Amino acid sequence: MFQPTLDSVKTHQIPEWYHDAKLGIFVHWGLYSVPGWAPLTGELGQVVTEGGWINWFSNNPYAEWYQNSLNIGQGATFEHHRKTYGQAFRYEDFAPMFQTAAETFDPGALADAIKRAGAQYAVLTTKHHDGFLLWPSALPNPHQRAWQLRRDVVGELTDAVRARGMRMGLYYSGGLDWTFNPHVIKDIQDLFLGAPQSTDYEAYATGHLRELIARYKPSVLWNDIGYPRVADLGRLFADYYNAVPEGVINDRFIQASAIDPQELRQKLAQGELGLPTAAHYDFKTPEYVKVADITPHKWESCRGLGFSFGYNQNDTDANMLSVEELVHSFVDIVSKNGNLLLNVGPLASGAINALQLKRLEGLGDWVAVSGEAIYGTRPWVRAEGKAASGGHTIPVRFTHKGRALYATLLGMPKSGEVLLDSVVATPSAAVTLLGHPVPLVWQQRGEHLMVTLPENRPASVAPVIKISEV
Repeated sequence: MFQPTLDSVKTHQIPEWYHDAKLGIFVHWGLYSVPGWAPLTGELGQVVTEGGWINWFSNNPYAEWYQNSLNIGQGATFEHHRKTYGQAFRYEDFAPMFQTAAETFDPGALADAIKRAGAQYAVLTTKHHDGFLLWPSALPNPHQRAWQLRRDVVGELTDAVRARGMRMGLYYSGGLDWTFNPHVIKDIQDLFLGAPQSTDYEAYATGHLRELIARYKPSVLWNDIGYPRVADLGRLFADYYNAVPEGVINDRFIQASAIDPQELRQKLAQGELGLPTAAHYDFKTPEYVKVADITPHKWESCRGLGFSFGYNQNDTDANMLSVEELVHSFVDIVSKNGNLLLNVGPLASGAINALQLKRLEGLGDWVAVSGEAIYGTRPWVRAEGKAASGGHTIPVRFTHKGRALYATLLGMPKSGEVLLDSVVATPSAAVTLLGHPVPLVWQQRGEHLMVTLPENRPASVAPVIKISEV
């Protein structure tokens, strides 16, 4: 049993299931799914690097930020809203439309799609920054009437996900709630200025989290942006771990001290200050980010299939990850001690559109054949390598499990032979290609391993060579 202190909860060890799982599906679904619109500005890191945070928020490609983009009063989302719905139509007017659409929600179909992708867990947005709740809470919003679904979609999806052998996690926006603090986010320092810090909001948010823990026992407690400074997180986290012994907590329970906006802007411009660090967490959550090498701490990369987390009707094949890009990114993340929390943004009805389903199914097809190189593995002595085939160089990512080393090729071999750079096998090793049952012919060439592939090998966007030491 954990004691209600940060010192106590910091002794928590990440459970093996989370290390083993590798793939989760993030589900961003809410009022913003009704308009389902954002400009196709680009990926977070690229846009901020090239144009800065003001440019990012003014042209925000995150459709789930629709309300904030609208309240900025200019830009593509503002113009789209005025043209489509009229100047008098408020964001709050989407609520009855969402209530109606959610009545047709099929939790089994969504859980099936998550399972089909090969995911081991799911994380649902129970409340995003607009404050709207996806479950009928006993703690209704004091500032916005009927600001929650009548239907308990949190509970229904939780049951459906668990019935299919997966774990369920819950997202909650503790750091922003525009019904308590309507401060418009126009620049990075506004994330701090827009965070509600009142004791009333802390009681409201903590009450919600305790309600979610008691009702649904989430395996992942996934907070966003930050959390009120007055909250006793040591007590909350201890109570969570004691209620869900194999639960995990992300790194976004940030209790930032008051920061002068001008000072923050100057430090950010000089590269001296990123977001503050949470006092306790089990894993880090970089967003739309690649890492260069194996990290000693556990991390989880979260990203959308396109530029947005919430459903965006503007998405096309051109701005979304291809199945090949998705598989290669997933393999790279796992080789460096990460999990992938891949997002889907359902329509207002809760259904996933064809563009997203195509990618989930493509990923699922690959892991059905090659998942042995992913699930339950750990990083090897190095993550990256290279292979030569037919005069071409192919990037390689390594994982291992027990006495087996997996070399995943991020590309198709150009000939029937592959030379794995700096891989040495013992004379008794067995070498196979996942998805093909026949042992392969191989020979050691100094520090490199030459593998002859079968002529009738199955097509794959990322073939996996398994080297088993026997």
